Amino acid sequence: MAEGLTARRAVLALLDGVLDKGVSLAEQGDAPLAGLSAGDRARAQRLASAVLRQAEPIDRMLGAHLHKEPPLAVLNILRLAVTELAEGSAAHGVVNSAVELARRDKTTQGLAGLVNAVLRKFPPPVVIEGPVQRLPGWLRQALVARYGKVAVGKMEEVQSRTPVVDLTLRRGTAVDSISGGEVLPTGSLRLAAGGQISALPGFAEGAFWVQDAAAALAVRMLGDVTGLSVLDLCAAPGGKTLQLADGGAEVTALDISGPRLVRLQENLARTGLRAKIVTADALQWTPPAPYGAILLDAPCSATGTIRRHPDLPFLRQPSDIAGLVELQARLLDRALGWLKPGGRLVYCTCSLLQDEGEGQIAAALARHPSVKMLQPEIAGIDPAWMGARGLRLRPDYWADAGGMDGFFMACLQVPV
Repeated sequence: MAEGLTARRAVLALLDGVLDKGVSLAEQGDAPLAGLSAGDRARAQRLASAVLRQAEPIDRMLGAHLHKEPPLAVLNILRLAVTELAEGSAAHGVVNSAVELARRDKTTQGLAGLVNAVLRKFPPPVVIEGPVQRLPGWLRQALVARYGKVAVGKMEEVQSRTPVVDLTLRRGTAVDSISGGEVLPTGSLRLAAGGQISALPGFAEGAFWVQDAAAALAVRMLGDVTGLSVLDLCAAPGGKTLQLADGGAEVTALDISGPRLVRLQENLARTGLRAKIVTADALQWTPPAPYGAILLDAPCSATGTIRRHPDLPFLRQPSDIAGLVELQARLLDRALGWLKPGGRLVYCTCSLLQDEGEGQIAAALARHPSVKMLQPEIAGIDPAWMGARGLRLRPDYWADAGGMDGFFMACLQVPV
């Protein structure tokens, strides 16, 4: 197959999985990338995300040269080509590859001429202009009602950019041992440019792990965990488990998904940190003894992570939320019953929706009147982020530095 065509076909397969079959990029696994080199795999994944992140403005540009919207398979070929052109790839190679992709598929070969004609309308340099991609109407409406139009517009602008990479450093790792990074106010290290994480100095020795700066704050809300028995509930992919173990806790990491725990086991081996791994359904499992602290990173809509997962707006539906809120409440109730007297629990979700955050905590406190809410002090955060029901983090915070994932976190304590 022509050079570069295999990787582009993988991109189209990933896009088809999301936009036609409704399967997330993560759930598609390795099948669309089979046979690709490590470099081509990374390129295909990056391009698929870039197309999803900018599909709306790209479609506006294409619409100026189309009498009607073509079939999805052809539209995705055009979207991919415009994305590559905007990244500065050689126009002749991009156009020729797009036409060849159309010709090689019997469902699109009749429109190969259209692909060629449309893309010839985009001489370099190509700039993707106009308003950034908006959130789905149901989600945007809910967020505007909660945060206002200006804030949501800033979130969308942050989500339109390729996300930065944050690292959590293991205790004792010198910040200056990893060049090209910026230390954020909360202590995470934000890399200035992309690159191969495994090639960074200290990777093989387990000096750090990849973890969004917002996600890293959940463990900080528990305070000092030295010597505590701590349950990391819904633990995969494991960044918080590593933090807890590095902080001196005796950690049990539980998740329903064995395959997702593989990555955690690999990172434990790389860092030399220790944790007990349990694969189980938290709604069926019973702990052998109470814990001094529990971190519950509950399953949620993940609407705070769109900057890293641009496929989510195409997959989430408003009907998903009620079931997730019910599941979160059941997990929270069970976890509170697993604490030692005076034990602390941090509940967190990577959601921007109030029902999965502040509303969930208000309901839990009503169900458990003896439980009290703590207001931990966390260095580096804006005090305005801490509300009466917990810590609210948003993608537009630190926008000039690349933003952060949206999270809600609250710390609860059972009576002594």
